[in-house]
Amino acid sequence: MDVLRGRRREREALDRLLAAARAGKSQVLVLRGDPGVGKSALLDYVAGRAPGFRVARTAGVPAETELEFSGLHQLCAPMLDRLECLPDPQRDALCTAFGLQKGEAPSRFLVGLAVLGLVSAVAEEQPLLWVVDDAQWLDKASAQTLTFVARRLGTEPVGLVFASRKHEKDEATGLPELVVTGLAHDDARALLGQVLLGPVDERVVDRIVAETRGNPRALLELREELTPAEMTGGFGLPGRTTVPRQAGESLQRHLESLPGDTRRLLLIAAAEPLGDPVLVWRAAHRHGIGIGAAAPAAGLVEIGAQVRFRNPTMRSTILRAASVEEQRSAHRALAEAIDPEADPHHRAWHRAQAAQGFDESIAADLERSAERAQERGGPSAAAVFLEQAAHLTVDPARRAERVLAAAHAMHEAGSPDAAMELLSTAAAGPLDPLQHARVDQLCAELAFAMNRGSDAAPLLLKAAKQLEPLDLRLARETYLDALAAAMHAGHLACGADVREVAEAARAVPAAPQPPRATDLLLDGLAARFTDGYTVGTPLLRQALSAFLSPTPPDEDGFRWLWHAHRTAGDLGDDAAWDLLATRHVRFARDAGALGRLPTALNERINAHVLMGDLTAAESLLEELRAATAATGEPSWPHSAVMLAAWRGCEDHLVKLIAGSGSEVRRRGEGIGLTIVGWAQAVLYNGLGRYEDALAPATQACDALPQEMSMLARATLTELIEAATHSGETELASTAFERLSLLARANDTDWALGLEARSRAVLSDGQAAEDAYREAIDRLGRTRLRGELARAHLLYGEWLRRERRRLDAREQLRTAHEMFSAMRMEAFSQRAAGELQASGETARRRCTETTKELTAREAQIVRLVREGLTNPEIGVRLFISPRTVEWHLSRLFSKLDITSRNQI
Repeated sequence: MDVLRGRRREREALDRLLAAARAGKSQVLVLRGDPGVGKSALLDYVAGRAPGFRVARTAGVPAETELEFSGLHQLCAPMLDRLECLPDPQRDALCTAFGLQKGEAPSRFLVGLAVLGLVSAVAEEQPLLWVVDDAQWLDKASAQTLTFVARRLGTEPVGLVFASRKHEKDEATGLPELVVTGLAHDDARALLGQVLLGPVDERVVDRIVAETRGNPRALLELREELTPAEMTGGFGLPGRTTVPRQAGESLQRHLESLPGDTRRLLLIAAAEPLGDPVLVWRAAHRHGIGIGAAAPAAGLVEIGAQVRFRNPTMRSTILRAASVEEQRSAHRALAEAIDPEADPHHRAWHRAQAAQGFDESIAADLERSAERAQERGGPSAAAVFLEQAAHLTVDPARRAERVLAAAHAMHEAGSPDAAMELLSTAAAGPLDPLQHARVDQLCAELAFAMNRGSDAAPLLLKAAKQLEPLDLRLARETYLDALAAAMHAGHLACGADVREVAEAARAVPAAPQPPRATDLLLDGLAARFTDGYTVGTPLLRQALSAFLSPTPPDEDGFRWLWHAHRTAGDLGDDAAWDLLATRHVRFARDAGALGRLPTALNERINAHVLMGDLTAAESLLEELRAATAATGEPSWPHSAVMLAAWRGCEDHLVKLIAGSGSEVRRRGEGIGLTIVGWAQAVLYNGLGRYEDALAPATQACDALPQEMSMLARATLTELIEAATHSGETELASTAFERLSLLARANDTDWALGLEARSRAVLSDGQAAEDAYREAIDRLGRTRLRGELARAHLLYGEWLRRERRRLDAREQLRTAHEMFSAMRMEAFSQRAAGELQASGETARRRCTETTKELTAREAQIVRLVREGLTNPEIGVRLFISPRTVEWHLSRLFSKLDITSRNQI
């Protein structure tokens, strides 16, 4: 029987994948289709067509979805002899994930990079083919890691083929796909004709083909469903519009014909998700089952170095065929066979499956195991154990507490949908007042995490007020959440703006002494938005000092590190702003916090941009895209917009805004629109198109509260420059008054330097010259190289208008050299034009080589200059060392060099 009848398109695609992998170019393909459509047969085909490849296979099954890294372990187990080739952090992360050693919860990034390095090392010896069936049932950690690797393979002789359900949105979403459909009508008829005996009514065949949509498995099962009368007399399938029988019924009948001990052995093997043969036999012996029971199961399961069923559906079919009590008995035997000291959480899981009704002992066991599960698989693993514990808990209050804990763990894991589902269970109650408030609080947090729009602040404010008399610490944290949400909503706030939230927070009782960094932050922000910037600044400086402590922050401190970074910017402390941005990214990477890393990278990129290191910003932008792709969550590219603006790339900026701006407005994220206006003003001021800069700068300033100081300083500075050059002196003067108030409250070189530069733009004669010199002096003491270069440019332009050409050339030459070095093309060209008008031609930079480099090659050049090795570069860029080596070989050719030392 040819189960691949008519699969020409699929075969050709798989053949191309193998050919490309043999040639050293990795290929990935996801086969998507309905159950039984033939995906597994296609996987068999590609595995059979891969002579010379090292082939590894795994399959997801529902029983394993709760055990972290179980699917990945099946693929990697034969390769663990190459662990020594990995860097120590990666090796430790992988060993911890696989339970080979104890340790902190491994970073998903480090596990992914470890697998990437392992694949690269193995593929050096021979081409590698990984085949993954039923990917929709892989445990989440394995699925994320495999797709992480799939997206980052470059010049490796590796092929990855996944098979997944057609309508499932899983971790493989976004990879190259091939939809596998049912057989064409003639092929389906031919397949059915091969397995049917005797005469067949053509009408029945046509109806079968139509109702099964050519699904091969359904066709093969239907041949046993229909009676001879139905097949020959045309009675068909009355009242049926879908596949008339669930898959696996023929296997169930086969199971019934097997000896009792063999059926029990198969059930124990099916119930053990990790496929440990030693454990299976140990549990079987507890049932009095001997080795001879395996013989009749030959062809169904292989119990060798690993327990392996003939196909992915067999395990679930065996479990379905057993009664509930038989399944519990199998899990009970497995639990008893596990050493409680060596593997307590595995034992707890089997005990839970064996439980009948409520059982507080097992629930407590699961709750204790959640901590160990988090060490191995992160918060999502802990959530699974906590959820199971809740199901076994008889006391309603304790059950709600465990469900809430599971929901919080899912939220931390970056799975808001799963967290919301758990919260709906918790909300069914009964709940005490504190638990009810915590449900509302977490619902509001999730709304902010998923949308970051105008709907989150009112929800968070309501939850904070509920919590105030019940849990002051949690209430204060929720007020801080509400303030953040309201600041994000900005002028698009609906139901609770920043001032309303701040007034409510200001009225909350004081924090216990000594206050935490987050308490100081809340008090400072509340004071700033109610009593003014001057009143809030001292408290915010205390909070900033607490966050700047060399002692790593606790969990709460890490959670609010991004807010501390923004506070440093508002206060004009560029050193703290830089330090906290760096620390935030480092902590997010070390913790493997995928949900927090994009925010940290956005802030770090913005810092690099304003500090003039656009190359570093571009490098992190690639990492931001990789982190976003790893989570599968879309993000609004604030940092990409600012990078394009300072780079002077009008076309790119317009595309970014067109692609995401409407979505930001729909969500009600006012701060996003403010950043768009700021970016447009920077771009058009850089291009010397001041009238084009005037409108977006005006809109950004009008929509922004004065208390959001950093953004206010930035947009007001752009507005003053655009308005002055456009002849709108009154508008510029009004904006300067606002800017001056902010600068005097900050009293930092950053704030006062921008204020002096703007004052100079509005002044004449000696006052203007003194202000320009003050701006250059103050900004020269900061890390803001872009703003300093602009001060030189504006001073040079003023000097040229004053007909002081020699003095002008000195300033313009400095500005041009700085802008050129920072690759700020628009400002560089503006400075070059001014130099030419002063009678001097700007020296041309040798940019031909730079223009030839791709963005990835430019990143690698920068990291080589930092002294990083190929494996270290691979870790930073989420690519394999072999791919780094390939890029370097191209770089050597482009740059006409022979070693990395010359870079």
